[in-house]
Amino acid sequence: MNHKRVSLGPPLDSHSYRTAGTRQDFYRALRPVHAILSHARGRCWSNRFGAFILGLVMWMVAVIPLAIGSHKGSEEHHVVSDTGTENSVGHIIEGAPFRVYLSERVGADEKGSQVQARVEASLQTVIGAFNQMMENRTDYARFDEALNKGALQKVIIEPKVVNREGKEFLLLVARTSQPNQVNLIISASALEEEGYLNHPDQLVPVLAREFQWVVSKSDTTPKRQAKVLPSDPKHAPIKTNQEIAAMSGADREYLLQALFRTYVTTTDRYNSLEGQSYYETGSTTRISPAQPDSTTKLYDIRVREALQTIVREPDFQEKTPKAVRSLLNGKIWNVAFADIHNRDWATRTRVVPKEQSITAGEQNKTIQPAMILINIHRSAAPDDPFYAETNGLPMGALPVDTLARVIAREIQDNITEKSMRGHVAQDELSAPQ
Repeated sequence: MNHKRVSLGPPLDSHSYRTAGTRQDFYRALRPVHAILSHARGRCWSNRFGAFILGLVMWMVAVIPLAIGSHKGSEEHHVVSDTGTENSVGHIIEGAPFRVYLSERVGADEKGSQVQARVEASLQTVIGAFNQMMENRTDYARFDEALNKGALQKVIIEPKVVNREGKEFLLLVARTSQPNQVNLIISASALEEEGYLNHPDQLVPVLAREFQWVVSKSDTTPKRQAKVLPSDPKHAPIKTNQEIAAMSGADREYLLQALFRTYVTTTDRYNSLEGQSYYETGSTTRISPAQPDSTTKLYDIRVREALQTIVREPDFQEKTPKAVRSLLNGKIWNVAFADIHNRDWATRTRVVPKEQSITAGEQNKTIQPAMILINIHRSAAPDDPFYAETNGLPMGALPVDTLARVIAREIQDNITEKSMRGHVAQDELSAPQ
C-alpha cells in the first residue's frame, strides 16, 4: 500500500508543544459533551435543555483543570533570579553559610579552551579569596559580622557587573526578596582587567572592604530620620570666587561667622552621640561626658574651629583653595558629624541633584547644597589621602589643625565630582542603632 508522504514541518518550541498538547486535551474534553448533545437531539425541549446543562458541567470539570495546569506549568518555568544561577550548583566555601555560583552567562557567547580557562580561573580566584578570609575571619570585622548575621545569601560571578546607571563595577551588593539578606555579584571581566585573576591574596582586601556594604544593605530596620534644620539661603552673604580670593584671612573668618548665623550648620547627625564618651585630643582615650550632651557640644566646637582654620590660614588657600571657596560661596550647607558603626569611611561628601538646586544670596545664585559628613569615631583607611597625617587616631581625637586638613582634603577632592554626579545628601547613609 502506498502512503502519502507527510511533511512534519519545523520543530515546535517548548511553548508550542505545551500549547498544542493543551489544544488536543481541550478537543478530547469536548467529545463526551458532543455525545450527550447528539443523544438528546430529537427529544423534547426539557430533555435537551437538561442534556445541555449536564454537558456544560462535564466540560467545565474536564477543561478548567487543564487550564489551571497549563498556567501552573508556566509559573514553574519562571526564572527565580535574573542572574541565571537557578540551574547551577553552588560551590561550597568551608564553614561559610553561603555558596559561590557561576552565572550561566559567563563565557556563553565565546568558544575555546582559553575562554573556559578564564572562567575557571575567575571561579578559583574568588573561592581562594574567600577560603583565606574564612581562615582568618576575625581579622575582617565586616566579613565576620556578615557571617554571624547570615547577611550574605549567595555570591554570583557574572560576565560584567553594572549598576542602573550603566557604570561597571568589580563588586556590587544587591538586595534580595529575603529580608536582611543580600547577594554579592562579582565581575569576571573586571577580575581579569584589574589583575586579580589567579591572585586571590590580592583580591582579599578589596573583597573584605565590600562587606561594609553587605552589612549595611542587609540591614532593613527602619532608619531614624535626620533632624531638619532651618536655613535662610536668600539672605546669605555669600561671595563670588573672585571676591573670596581677594579677602584677607581675617575677613574670610568673619564671613564664615556670618554664614553660621544664616545657613551653614554643624550638626550631630541622627543625634548619634547623645550620652556617648568622647576622645581626648591626640589619644585613643575616651572620656565619659559630664552631661548627656557634652560630647555633642565638644565635637561641634572642634568642627567649627576646624572650618574657621580652613578659611583663615593662608596654607589652605594655597593647597586646597576649592575647600576655602566652597565654604564661603554657598556650596557647603552642613558639616555633620556622627557615630555610624556599620560604615568604615571616615569622611563623605553628599550633594543634592541638579533638579533640587536652589537660589541663594543677593545674586540669586543657583547652587546644589552639599553636606560634609565625618564619621567621628572612625579612623582613616590606608587608601584615604589624609591617612598618613592622622597617625591612626579616630576623627574625634584629631587636633583641630589636623581635622581641618582632613575636611579640606575631602572637599577639595570630592565636591566637584559629587556635584556633577548629583549624589543625594541622604544617599548611602545608615542611622546608628
